[in-house]
Amino acid sequence: MNLTEDESKLVFSIMHDLSGEFDHSEVRQRVGQKLLDLLKADHFASYVWDDASQEFVSCVQLNMSDDNLRTYEGYFQFHDPITPVLQKRRKATPVSEIMRHDRLVRTEFFNDFLKQDGLCYGLNYFAFDRGDNIGDLRIWRGANREDFTQRDAQIVDAIGPSLVNALIRARSNSANAPSLRFSQIALDVGFTVREAEVADLLVTGQTDDEICGKLGFSKPTLRTHIAAIFRKSGLNRRSQLALFLAEKNHHL
Repeated sequence: MNLTEDESKLVFSIMHDLSGEFDHSEVRQRVGQKLLDLLKADHFASYVWDDASQEFVSCVQLNMSDDNLRTYEGYFQFHDPITPVLQKRRKATPVSEIMRHDRLVRTEFFNDFLKQDGLCYGLNYFAFDRGDNIGDLRIWRGANREDFTQRDAQIVDAIGPSLVNALIRARSNSANAPSLRFSQIALDVGFTVREAEVADLLVTGQTDDEICGKLGFSKPTLRTHIAAIFRKSGLNRRSQLALFLAEKNHHL
């Protein structure tokens, strides 16, 4: 992907922030502000999915009203026609890719929530660790701009793995329980993002059915990923993955 000089500077600045020691909210706030500049967007919100309560919590926002966001948290997240689908994507996705804009503008969600703050065209990214949604990026442009493109999504996807690592690190630091993940060392061992997700779930001892359920895989697809994990790591048993991580952590 070819970036302009200004885009390259902003991406470098984002990556620098993602290597810092910021808390979970500040990581999302810093990245959000620079993504608005990078993508020529206007509004930003970020939540964390709470599996126990089955709702989005821990909001960080830019250029959105608190009153409108409270309306989302209390009502519209439970009547949201786009976010549940986007959350399953595991990649940056323009909203119009899952619901045509001419359909979206006819919904209650658009007219009574999005439109109230001037949100028109959206792009979402959801960060996952061991199958859990640990933070998201919801980026919106106003009606005076154009819709997001696949190029925009590719830029956010390129930043995505570093965001996941930063959020994992921030969450571990706040819990005083640092724990290395394959998603943090995926490039070092040659894993794809999906392979790292699978390896991290294998370390926790989850069954094939549980992993397939969390990641939306079929069992043949899961077996393909597991075979690649063993080939690239040089291991041959699931029980060796935790030891592999421990040894990596010891040498950091």
